Amino acid sequence: MGRTPVSIGKKEDGHCISFESFAYLNLGYTPDRELGPGEIVIVTPEEARTLVKPGEDMKICTFLWVYYGYPSSSYEGVSVEKMRCNCGALLARRDDASPDNVAGVPDSGIAHAIGYSNESGIPFSRPFVKYTPTWPRSFMPTIQSKRNLIAKMKLIPVHDLIQNKSLLLIDDSIVRGTQLRETTEFLYHSGAKEVHIRPACPPILYGCKYLNFSRSTSEMDLITRRIIREMEGEGKYVNLSAYSNPETPEYQEMVRRIEVQLNFTSLRYHRLDDMMESVGIDKSKLCTYCWDGKE
Repeated sequence: MGRTPVSIGKKEDGHCISFESFAYLNLGYTPDRELGPGEIVIVTPEEARTLVKPGEDMKICTFLWVYYGYPSSSYEGVSVEKMRCNCGALLARRDDASPDNVAGVPDSGIAHAIGYSNESGIPFSRPFVKYTPTWPRSFMPTIQSKRNLIAKMKLIPVHDLIQNKSLLLIDDSIVRGTQLRETTEFLYHSGAKEVHIRPACPPILYGCKYLNFSRSTSEMDLITRRIIREMEGEGKYVNLSAYSNPETPEYQEMVRRIEVQLNFTSLRYHRLDDMMESVGIDKSKLCTYCWDGKE
């Protein structure tokens, strides 16, 4: 189904293959093409020859653009950085908040925040900067306390851009909620008056059953599922489709409770239709399972 990309680069004396299209650019290769769903290619120094043609059906992971992908990569011809700017702009069009500044959680939230700022006219700022030496990506460890420690230690505050400010903060997503809650408390303790949270994707309702990006072992790790259990009761069948539709009272109450539990001044998620529009390819080719449960 082509859920993850494979990109082929070429130069005069050979070919290379990479998950990320940017990986070989500084090595003198130029982009040749991306493999299609189910395509099989034999690669030699002289050629990249297709043995099995690509299928028609594709379900590439939308989260590649929202979070996992490197900013200078492209998938299906769509730049990760450009998509994130588009995503932030569409998020701003539906928002009515009036903060002093817009900021992004580094690194993946930055381009979303720039897009929001450009669209809304609200100034972009960097109230914290990221210190990366020795620290891996914070979602990788299996132990929650270690994930929280890494996320905390990588962010260094810029107090002059925080004190007495109303901030609108964009992160790529809310999964468990623990790291963003700590980031919010970190901003309050540094003097922020308000912290409005705007995730760049809809509420995550399902654990991914196709790719192994997340270290979550249970869907109850998701803050949405814990809140829904709190609302519906233990052991009951729940129609989760009501919680993926922004127009329903169930969705709105879920968001309100997440806002209160994580101590946000306000919380507004991105809409699924707007997020998919910001990618810009045929929506039938995008996997959205973690948001709407559709195969």
